[in-house]
Amino acid sequence: MLIMYLLFAAFVLFIFNSLTDRFCKKMEMEILKQRKVFRTINIMILILLVCSYLRVLNVMA
Repeated sequence: MLIMYLLFAAFVLFIFNSLTDRFCKKMEMEILKQRKVFRTINIMILILLVCSYLRVLNVMA
């Protein structure tokens, strides 16, 4: 279960990072602002993934 969820999490992070990259390129952001945007989005997605994993564990138990 853990391995499947880690693969799912990596896939989700990859998709969101590619979408964020497209957004930054389209908005023509500066490098420093891009780093802040990537960091913020990655932290938020990571929190959502951890919360969803904990929720799945509670449902299975």
